Parts: sequence; C-alpha cells; structure tokens
Amino acid sequence: METILGIDYPTLWYLVVGLLFSGYAILEGFDYGAGAWHLFFKKDMSRRIAINAIGPLWDANQVWLIIGGGALFAGFPVMYATMLSAMYIPFMLFLMLLVLRSAAIKFRSSEEMTWWRKIWDIVYFVSNTLIGFLLGVVLGNILQGFELHENFVYKGGIFLTFLNPYALMTGLTTLSIFMTQGAIFLLLKTEGKLHDRLNYLLKKGMVFFIISFATTSLYTLTFLHGVTDKFKEQPIFFILPVLAFLAVANVPRLVSKKRYSQALVFSSLIMAFLLMLVAFQLYPVLLPSTIDPKYSVTIYNAASSQKSLGIMLTIVLIGAPLLAGYFLFLYKTFHGKVKLDDTSY
Repeated sequence: METILGIDYPTLWYLVVGLLFSGYAILEGFDYGAGAWHLFFKKDMSRRIAINAIGPLWDANQVWLIIGGGALFAGFPVMYATMLSAMYIPFMLFLMLLVLRSAAIKFRSSEEMTWWRKIWDIVYFVSNTLIGFLLGVVLGNILQGFELHENFVYKGGIFLTFLNPYALMTGLTTLSIFMTQGAIFLLLKTEGKLHDRLNYLLKKGMVFFIISFATTSLYTLTFLHGVTDKFKEQPIFFILPVLAFLAVANVPRLVSKKRYSQALVFSSLIMAFLLMLVAFQLYPVLLPSTIDPKYSVTIYNAASSQKSLGIMLTIVLIGAPLLAGYFLFLYKTFHGKVKLDDTSY
C-alpha cells in the first residue's frame, strides 16, 4: 500500500474528508445557528439584518458540503452508498430543507406584504433549525452503528429508526452549538437594540448547549460500548476531551468580557475538537456494524483504488491553498457591521 510520510492513502483521504466536513460544520454552522434564532427577532428590520449578516457568506459556505460530499463519494464510494441506504430519509429531508432555506433567503424580502414575509420567515427558521438537528441525528446514528450484514447490506429499518434516543440527543447538541455559534457571529455583525437582544439570547443558547452537551456526553460514556477503549490504548489522546472541555468553559468567559471574535474562535474549536474525538473513536471504521464488527465499513474495504486516491491527493495539494485563499479574501472583504441598502435581502 502506497504512503506519504509513512501514512497510507486511505488514512490520508480519511483526514481530507474529515477536514472538509469540519470546515462545513464550523462555517455553515453559524449560518444555520443564525437562522435558528430568526423568529426570536420581533422586528422586520432585525430579521433583515440577521439574514444579511450571512448574505455574502451562506452560499460560499455550501462549497464545503459540495466538495466534502464529492470527496466522500470519490474516495470511499462503498461508505457513501451504504450510508445513503441507511440514512435515506434524513438525507432527503436535508436536501429538501436546503432548497427551502435558499428560497427563503432569496424570496423573503422580494415583496413588501407582511403575510409574504411571515411565511418565508417561518420557512427560514424551520429549515435552519431542522438542518442543524438532522446533521446531529446522522452523526449520532453513525456513532451507534448500523445493522450491516455481509457485503455491507443494510438490514435495518427505513422510516423512523434513525430517530432513536441517542440520535435525538446528538441532534439537539448539534443544534445548540450551532445556535451558540450563530448568536456570537451575529453579535459581531450587529449593533444597537438587536445587539442587546442577541446578548440576552446568547446566554440562553449557552445554557441550552451546556445542558445538552453534558447529557449527551454522560449517555455516550454510559451506554456506548467500548467508547473509552482507544483512550486506554493511546492515553495521549485524552488531550482531545480536555481541550474540548476547556474550550467550552472559555466561551462564556469571553462573552462576558465582550470578546466576541475570540469567543467565535473558541466555539469553532469546540466543534473541531469534538469532531476530532469522533474521528479518533471511529478510525479506521467509517460505519460500524451492530451485527458483527467484520461487516463494518472501514477506510480500507471502502476505499477507491490506490491510483485514484493518489491522483485525488495531488489535486488536494493544488486546490487546498486556492480554497483557503478564497475564503480568507471573502471573510476579510465582508467583515464589519451589517448596513442595509437597495441590494440587500
């Protein structure tokens, strides 16, 4: 098996896919979080400002999802097919909600009628809230595993089996961290009474996150079999939960001192460390089988050919700096407070 710096190609592609979906969760997470607060703003002007805060960014942040999905399909096609079979309903709902969310952003302010704007406000709020929740539900199901049999055939239920207790908890935890992230981002983009309102909402959001995070963590440690085994084998990785806990503790401190830029960085680090924990816990498994571990989808039995992975890794080396440069330019160009004009949503 071919390697780069002693790391085999499937492991490198595992890291690439993980980085792409982490970027998506962090950058699009505050977009979804901002939208999940939408109906908590009472005035039409406040809602317009909140939408325009993400206006130049939301469609660009979708790039991470597109590239991440493409990378998963190209590098681990078996995993892509198996996961879609098991999670068909939530993924179809996810795609539908993405379309509705985009429509709400585009159409909401195109007419002056109050009823028109209220309908799209509800669509925008519901779509953002459910997208964040569903992403967590999918993650919770992956951590628990699927009923996979020989040749990775999914033997589980289709319709509502994905809404199990643990998946519901991870869904709420994901939504809560998105809402915390979104409120902090909006504080950076707003001023006046809306800024004061967001300060109040952020405190509620942080309580929601801490309670849901603590509950999910306790359930994980108590009921998920073997969740601590890898930490016993490689104690150095205990640094990941420690760093995640420190990041969680630091966000309220920074918010209380009105250091919102730093708070946004640390809320992003919470997601990064938690996703690293997931990656470390699963590796080299992509989709665990609850029937028999030998039926699990791993980075080795799901990977494309060595030549394909080698070519794609070369493309990543070329494309990664371009992607990073584009987003640095984008966020630098559109930093600062929101000012509405004739071109605003």
